[in-house]
Amino acid sequence: MSSGGPFFQRLVCRMAVLLTWMAPAAGCSNSDPNLVQGYVEGEYVYVASPLPGTLESLSVQRGTQVKEGDPLFALDSAAEQAARDEAERRLAQARANLEDAKKGKRPTEIEAIKAQLKQARAALKLAESEFARHEALMSVPGATAELEFDRARSMRDQQRQRVAQLEADLTTAQLGSRGDLVIAAEAEVRAREAALAKAEWDLSQKRRRAPKAGLVFDTLYREGEWVAAGRPVVALLPPQNIKVRAFVPQAKIGTIHLGDQMAVSMDGVAQPLIGTVSFISPRVEYTPPVIYSRESRDKLVFMIEATFDPQVAADLHPGQPVDVRVGL
Repeated sequence: MSSGGPFFQRLVCRMAVLLTWMAPAAGCSNSDPNLVQGYVEGEYVYVASPLPGTLESLSVQRGTQVKEGDPLFALDSAAEQAARDEAERRLAQARANLEDAKKGKRPTEIEAIKAQLKQARAALKLAESEFARHEALMSVPGATAELEFDRARSMRDQQRQRVAQLEADLTTAQLGSRGDLVIAAEAEVRAREAALAKAEWDLSQKRRRAPKAGLVFDTLYREGEWVAAGRPVVALLPPQNIKVRAFVPQAKIGTIHLGDQMAVSMDGVAQPLIGTVSFISPRVEYTPPVIYSRESRDKLVFMIEATFDPQVAADLHPGQPVDVRVGL
């Protein structure tokens, strides 16, 4: 991992600017009351994975520019890939169970029930004929015994019940499972879909891409190293996150407003860069001594921040000292 870091650099720059205000030596800011000192600041985007793993590949280097969506790094994803495949197969199984629950019995089973029903109806027809014959003979004394008549009637009733049972079985066989079973199967499918979505999200988090275009300010791990969950691997600096911080005396802070333009000059650049005031600190940034007095008011400063167009900000470097002209 690299030593130091953006936080340390910002701290050093800020201390340098504040020490400049403390210095009694006269400078350009003393000769021009509208000229104050400041420095370039950057707000970094730290790209990390919420899951741990070994750094398998690092696709960028420090100092290179990346576009939004460019690959940055990849962690070992064997476990997440296996979990994703398992979730996909379990979802397929749940969907098959749901389709099976919606269907009736297999066609051959239904045909078997129909055949049994056909036999039962034929038997019922014969039993009804037999019963009718015995019922007619009952009016002729001695033609048939009462026991035979009762047996014929019982056989008819049994065949009627048999036909009713098979008709009900056929209707049930042509239907799907009960409603509550189908609802349970549908809930299982939704649960498996959610599990698959979670597994796919976990797998995607092992390969990180640039959330914004910008400069690769630093890479914090090397290939083969173990990366804990949530630890940043790449620090990006998008141009829109670059700004200038300056410290304005309290006597001038009342003349500065949000949206005002200010000119920023730096070494090696002939023309000043024009920025827009985006923040004015509501409290004093630095005051020696602790107790205020009329004599110490001149030492009170307030921090202001200015932002630039991304094309202009790309030429600025965090930590770079600048001169800021306020009140254009």
